Order: sequence, then C-alpha cells, then structure tokens
Amino acid sequence: MTKNRGPISQFIERNYLHFNAAALVDAAKGYETHLAEGGKMLVSLAGAMSTAELGISLAEMIRQDKVAIISCTGANLEEDVMNLVAHSHYKRVSNYRDLTPQDEWDLLENHYNRVTDTCIPEEEAFRRLQSHLEAAWKKAEANGERYFPHEFLYQVVRSGDLEQYYEIDPKNSWILAAAEKNIPIVVPGWEDSTTGNIFASYVIKGELQASTVKSGIEYMVYLTEWYRENSGGKGVGFFQIGGGIAGDFPICVVPMMYQDLEWHDVPFWSYFCQISDSTTSYGSYSGAVPNEKITWGKLDINTPKFIVESDATIVAPLIFAWILGQ
Repeated sequence: MTKNRGPISQFIERNYLHFNAAALVDAAKGYETHLAEGGKMLVSLAGAMSTAELGISLAEMIRQDKVAIISCTGANLEEDVMNLVAHSHYKRVSNYRDLTPQDEWDLLENHYNRVTDTCIPEEEAFRRLQSHLEAAWKKAEANGERYFPHEFLYQVVRSGDLEQYYEIDPKNSWILAAAEKNIPIVVPGWEDSTTGNIFASYVIKGELQASTVKSGIEYMVYLTEWYRENSGGKGVGFFQIGGGIAGDFPICVVPMMYQDLEWHDVPFWSYFCQISDSTTSYGSYSGAVPNEKITWGKLDINTPKFIVESDATIVAPLIFAWILGQ
C-alpha cells in the first residue's frame, strides 16, 4: 500500500485491480508521473461536466497546479458559473427516464432546461449571468477591445458583481479557481452554448459586432503560441474527459504545426488519457482508441496512453482524488 495517501486513494489501490478499474489506476499513476517529471497537463471537458459539479474536484486540481490549461465546450464554461449563482434553484429529476413528452413540455413551460437528471433554471441561471456578460461585451466594444469568451467570463467573475448571488462554496467553482490562477482556457465552438446564442442574438439585433468576441481560429492561434512556449522538457499531456470538439480541437494543434506550418521541432503530446463510455464504431471520435491518434500525428508510438471506458462523472473525481493524495 502506498504511504501518505488518504482514504479514497487507499480504497482505490486496494480494490481497483482489474479491467476499467485497473485502467483508472494506471491512468492516475501516469498523470502523477507526468507531473512529477516536470510535465504540464491539458484537461478537456466535454459533456455536461460542470452541471455534474466536477468543480468540486477540478477546482482543487487547478489550485494545486495539477492543470495548466483547459479546453472545454461553451456549455461547460458557462454552466460552472450558473451552478455557482443559482444552485438552490436547480431541480433534480431522479426519474428522468420515465418522463413523457408532456412532462418535458411542462418543464419547459416552467423555465427549466433538462440535462439528464438535472434541470437548469432559466431565469436564475441564464438571465442572471446574461446581464453581466452583456455589460462586459458592450464595454469592450465601446472601447474598441476584443476578447475571448473565457476572458469575458473572467472579467465578470473577477469584478465581484456575482458574489451577491453565490449559492455554493466558491472553492467548488472551477471557473473561479481558473480565474484566480489566470490559466488559459480554449473554448472551441463557443457559439454552441447558451451565452453564445445570446451573443448572436445581440449581433442579429445590431447591438453588438460579431468581432467583439474572438473566434475559434483565433483560439487555435492562441493555443499554438501557448503550446510552443510550454511543450519543452517533459512536454504537455492530454487528459480528455469525453470526446467531441473539446478534445478534438486542441489535440489537433500538434499535427497542424508540423503538417500545415511545416515546423519540424514540434513535440507530440507526451501523455494521453481518455475517459469515455463511447464504443469504437462508425467513425466516432469519442470512441476512437488512443492508437488511432498516432496515424493523425497527434501521439507518438511511445506516448503513455490510457483509456477508461466508463462514466466520466464517476471516474474523473476518483482520478483527481488520487492525484491530490486524498
């Protein structure tokens, strides 16, 4: 038994010996080794991990410098803050599998948007955040300034204007932790989010210019510059929760640099782990095994590779607990 570990890690080490459980341990130990040898780690968040309250464990990972950069969907970016300011208004529907179309319509009529077993309250969550983001967008445009989506959100949370609404312990918000550390965040496809839709509505109404929020192409340039500055030595690892654009966008920065820019000194990602319950079939990115990424120039033959085929809401907090020594 490893010494100086907390009860969660001790339980994992004693009981997680085979199959996906063993893969979880191997991935956690690989992450730990990567950091110990001076590496940095990108964490990508797909799905609804913020609404699943991953911030309870992820925020501490950020505070303890176990995460250097995050790639996430626009939904994960905004939903951590929505949970922060409207938690008591959320509605849990434990029997969500039994809901009828009429039940779903009734939730909509009561201004609830359902994510599996959790309903996000439109007025208290979306609209509460909207007014503060709108002010930040309009102030930037008036000053001739442009920012990334995560930078606008950082401005709002750093202003302190949302503190009056806090309904959870701020230490459990990963966005607050990220803003305090000022870690970079990449948000590909931000338009596919509630706040992205809201911003688009202002553009359509002629109240804002689309260029006020920096684009996905600019995010790729931003990530390229960050990777070039941080991939020396042990390099940068890739810890992918789920699949989709949150994972595929950032991992492509490596082949883009050496194939399209023809830079020949670009290190591969130096660790890779994916947590997903997607099966390998029909060309799905989410279900692709790590070795497929070798053919795309994303991973090296010798890159430590792990895949845990399970529910990320269960696996990710356990891996984080291990890395934090809990």
